[in-house]
Amino acid sequence: MFSGFWMTIKHAFMDRPTISYPEERRPVHERFKGRHALKRYDNGLEKCIGCSLCAAACPADAIWVEAAENTDDERYSPGERYAKTYEINMLRCIFCGYCEDACPTEAIVLEHEYQLSFTNRRDAIYTKDMLIDNPPEGREGTPQTVEPGAFDRSIPDMENPK
Repeated sequence: MFSGFWMTIKHAFMDRPTISYPEERRPVHERFKGRHALKRYDNGLEKCIGCSLCAAACPADAIWVEAAENTDDERYSPGERYAKTYEINMLRCIFCGYCEDACPTEAIVLEHEYQLSFTNRRDAIYTKDMLIDNPPEGREGTPQTVEPGAFDRSIPDMENPK
């Protein structure tokens, strides 16, 4: 009889493991998969080339990618194409990370942000503008104007390697 009472008394004065959530935030584990982000190169161009491999790898069919062609007047990525439309339906996403694994340019990354709440279904669809990182400090964003042929792929000179 007294053993149960003693257990209650002993635990009543111990430190509580709970935290005040909005004021205090626990650090997440390194491998935690949270909110998606589209990354950029150091020159401000987008890493996403619109290949749709992330959409093909997604088991929940939560990603929609529509590609368009780059031009010298409007260059979004270093490749021939870029993602004109990039949308993720966060209500369908299961945060598995397959999109991150399938991306050949490491454009899509699941970061550590976990505060995701929506008041309606329309707010749960994250568009490209919501996902893409800001350009690096001192760099312009996209679209950029480049010199014609600046991004053409050429065969490297095998006789004079650098």
